[in-house]
Amino acid sequence: MKPIIKAENLVFTYPGDEEQKPVKALDGVSFEIPEGSFTAILGHNGSGKSTLAKLLCLINLPDRGRLWIDGREMTADDVTEAEILAARREVGMVFQNPDNQIVATIVEEDVAFGCENLGLPPAEIRRRVDEALADVGMTEFARNPSYKLSGGQKQHVAIAGTIAMRRRCVIFDESTAMLDPVGRREVMDIIEKLNHEEGITVLIITHHMNEAARADRILVMNGGRIIADGSPSAVFGEPERMWEAGLDVPQTTEFAYKLRELGIKVPLDLFDPADCAEAVAKAVLEKRGGARREAGS
Repeated sequence: MKPIIKAENLVFTYPGDEEQKPVKALDGVSFEIPEGSFTAILGHNGSGKSTLAKLLCLINLPDRGRLWIDGREMTADDVTEAEILAARREVGMVFQNPDNQIVATIVEEDVAFGCENLGLPPAEIRRRVDEALADVGMTEFARNPSYKLSGGQKQHVAIAGTIAMRRRCVIFDESTAMLDPVGRREVMDIIEKLNHEEGITVLIITHHMNEAARADRILVMNGGRIIADGSPSAVFGEPERMWEAGLDVPQTTEFAYKLRELGIKVPLDLFDPADCAEAVAKAVLEKRGGARREAGS
């Protein structure tokens, strides 16, 4: 599967001033994102996650290194402004605070905003807006004032605006951080639907490990570098490495890790609480059975 995004040795430094030294946010980052994949990016504050997202959306360009979007190098000397604008239409972002992304006072008008900027015919805009609102379960709120929505509903609207523009890749930068558990679950369900049913390439930046566990692949960043890259099972299967980087692991993984220290062999890659509970019960029974056999021998 061809990569929709390819990065090679990306370096980016925020310039300093009289009071602050320059800060190197990215220090030689390389990876590929296959089209249609679902990737989570983890890292503590200041690890370079959001800086990387801004580069992938072409809000900023790297100081050094090479970046390809859909096979075209955006860092090439001969890249045109038209090609950069075309790439920005392929890769979109949903921010942490939906208020930073909502521009219209009526829900359907906000969802239509991006399509209008693309110069689409009114009938096509109407069709896309209706479909996007249906995708995120907000059809009944189409004529509602956007400022009266809850935080979760506003995030649904922000996602609908991205869907309506037919982005091939969407980056969710801490998009559930300001939501309650119900709102986070609803947004994650929408994200999974976009990926699994619509084939949209998804990258999520999150501090919630259970959200990251729903991805196909996890990139872990620390100090502007990628320090781990693999499936959730592989990454969370080494919890010591995550803890050393100042990061958590899913609660089920931490629970299983502590049980293993007590001699109860439970897999570390069970992220669903029900699956974990079943595995724990089985492991405890096996340990008790082993103890009885040893006592009777």
